[in-house]
This record gives sequence, C-alpha cells and structure tokens, in this order.
Amino acid sequence: MHVEVKQLRKTFGSYTASDDVSFDIEKGKLIGLLGPSGGGKTTILRMLAGLEQPDSGEIVFNGKRVNDLPPQERSIGFVFQNYALFRHMNVFDNIAFGLTVKKWKKAAIAARVQELLELTGLKGLEKRYPNQLSGGQRQRVAFARALAPEPELLLLDEPFAAIDAKVRKELRSWLKETIRRVGITTVFVTHDQEEAMEVADEIMIIQGGRLEQKGAPLDIYSQPETPFVARFVGESRVLEQPGSIKGFADYEAHAKAIVRPEFIEAGRRHELSQPLASEEGIIRDTLFCGSRWQLEVEVGPHRLTVYRSLEKPALSAGEAIWVMIHRLYLYEGPFTGIAENALKADEAVIGLG
Repeated sequence: MHVEVKQLRKTFGSYTASDDVSFDIEKGKLIGLLGPSGGGKTTILRMLAGLEQPDSGEIVFNGKRVNDLPPQERSIGFVFQNYALFRHMNVFDNIAFGLTVKKWKKAAIAARVQELLELTGLKGLEKRYPNQLSGGQRQRVAFARALAPEPELLLLDEPFAAIDAKVRKELRSWLKETIRRVGITTVFVTHDQEEAMEVADEIMIIQGGRLEQKGAPLDIYSQPETPFVARFVGESRVLEQPGSIKGFADYEAHAKAIVRPEFIEAGRRHELSQPLASEEGIIRDTLFCGSRWQLEVEVGPHRLTVYRSLEKPALSAGEAIWVMIHRLYLYEGPFTGIAENALKADEAVIGLG
C-alpha cells in the first residue's frame, strides 16, 4: 500500500498531538516513527488506523481518501504493545479470529492459519493458550493475527515494549525478515533509537506533534537537519561557546554546538592520530560498559563523554587525558551544520612537509 498524509492535525484540548504533519510512504517500506514519549507518534499511528479522527488534513491509501472509513474497511492490521490476545482462545483461534469475523470458510481459515504458524515459527503451539506462552511467543501470535486477513498496511504500536531485552533483540531481526518476505507496508512506533536504526528502512523523527526529519537511518544519524534531531539521535552533549575548543576558533560566533562520543578521539597523547590538534583534559569518572570504557572528561569549561577500547590500558578518574574533537554539529549561530576541526588539515600538511 502507498500511503500519503497531508497536513494532518489533531489536538486534545490545549495539547497538539499532530501539527500539520505531511509525509509519504512507498509501498513495501518498513517505517519507524521515533521520538520522545508524548511527541505524537501513537496519535499519528491511530489516525492511520482510523482509531482517532484528525481535526483536519487527509489520509490517502493507494490514491483514495480514507478519513471517513472505519478501521475495518481500511485494509490494515494493528499490533498493540500489550498483545491484546484473547485469553480464553488458543493460538489457532486467536490467529483465526479476524477470518472468522469475515466469515471465511473453515478450510480456508485452517490453511491460512497453518501458513502463518509456519511464517511466525509457532507451529506445534496452536493448541496452547496465551498464559502458556512466553512474551516473545505471544507477540508472534499478535503479529500472525494481524497478518491473517491479508492487510495492505501493518501498524505496530511499541511492539517490543513488553518483552525482555534478549528476546526483543531476536524479535527485531525476525520482524525485519518477516516483513520483507511478506512485502507489506509497515509503520511501527518506538522510542528506542537502536530499535529504529536496526529495523526500519526509513525513520521519521516525531517531536511536539511535528515531523522533524524523515530519511534512511544512516542519513538521520550522520546528517541531522534540525537541532532536535542532532540532540536526540545518538549520545549527544550540548557545548556552550564551541569557538573555545581547539581547532574551532573560526566558530566563535556560535553560542551552542552538539558533540557525540564518536566525534571524539581521546587517550594518551602518543595514542592520538593528530596530537597537535588535541588539548589536555581530566578524567572525572569511568564506567565499564561491557564492550568498552565510557569516560566522563573535563576539558576547560566543557564536559565530554568519550569511549575507550578495552584493548588499550585502562585509565582512572583524576588522570590526565588528551582529547581531540574531530567535528561538531553547530546549531545556534550564523549557520547550522557540521564543522570540522581546522587543525586536522594543518597538521596533515605539516606531516607531509
């Protein structure tokens, strides 16, 4: 299904959940609605489903305006974060529910349910009841039930929120593979950046009822278009007066910038690729994160988060450390965008000489 949303607006009293939002979703794409809680993601999803009516704007499916169509006539499947399975029905009957309502013939229902049991890895569990299943299995039943009537659009509201971390990771990969096999247009809501980056073909960042940016995960991460996206995506720190940082004197007119740990190289001075572009700081705290060290470092008036490989000698709080910031995202000043450390180029020339 091809989805078009035009100037969609929805308010609840003084709260604006959707502020003239417009977007386009190509057929077969897997789209992640990502943003903070209360930003309007679920409201947009519910308007697509027909569970909420927009105050103004248009929702168009395959060229047809569907604003006035009830949910059951929109050719959608909906998966809720709490599964919403019927506890008194076994797996087979839960999956078959929508087909029974549509009065499919018993043989057709049985064939479709068996097909979905295979697709979702639930074969052999059809006689079990929801309370006899794990969280991951219950969510797979919910997916199968949503897919049973062969919808053209699948809508998922925080589909992995109620599942523990290890199973959630497994289900992400399973969902992406399953959606690609089925070829159905899918929109899922999440506040988990890792989940959106890993699963989605495209991400839409929603904040304050507005669409901040839409694009491929790599583009969203590496080329943020607004200050909010730059702050929200990744582990970011806001820096005051970025012109005081070594290598960024040309940006004194900028009041604020954003830096991410991956923009920073830190360690003993001899470990750095370009030590002339670095400056000394002090380690204020260390945190072991399993696959790396996370260091809180103070450089002049700035507090930075940096990563250090476990392969390198451990450093402790109170020790000196040399820091080189490769780039900043400038957002309060003459222009918005990425600025590179000017001393890197200078040192490269010195090295060649």
